[in-house]
Amino acid sequence: MKKLFLMPVVIGSVVFMAACGGGGEEKKAEEKASQEAPAPAADNSMVADVAGKGKELMAAQDCATCHKETEKVIGPAFKDIAAKYPNTPENIATLADKIISGGSGNWGEIPMAPHAGISKSDAEEMVKYILTVK
Repeated sequence: MKKLFLMPVVIGSVVFMAACGGGGEEKKAEEKASQEAPAPAADNSMVADVAGKGKELMAAQDCATCHKETEKVIGPAFKDIAAKYPNTPENIATLADKIISGGSGNWGEIPMAPHAGISKSDAEEMVKYILTVK
């Protein structure tokens, strides 16, 4: 049961009636609950899914023999590839083809071995992961 109190408030020569009532406990409980509730987490599931799948596919191949995420080994670091190629559908397709067919000249004289056994869709997932490395 809520109680309502009216009290006169004098400002200058004017008298106002101010209402003050119950519900204070309810308000306090609501405020406490809102303060305790965790903020919703950012939804990065799409990024995590792409990174996870591409990274898993690469782990099953010989990529780590020539590449690392942040340092050059035989081939360029993934972060350098990501810096050179914007994440566009055209670049994803081009780089996926490069993984499958191999080649040389873009990063020096040492050629990249072809990986003909990798499907186009798997190669694209790998590239999507590589382009997220910063």
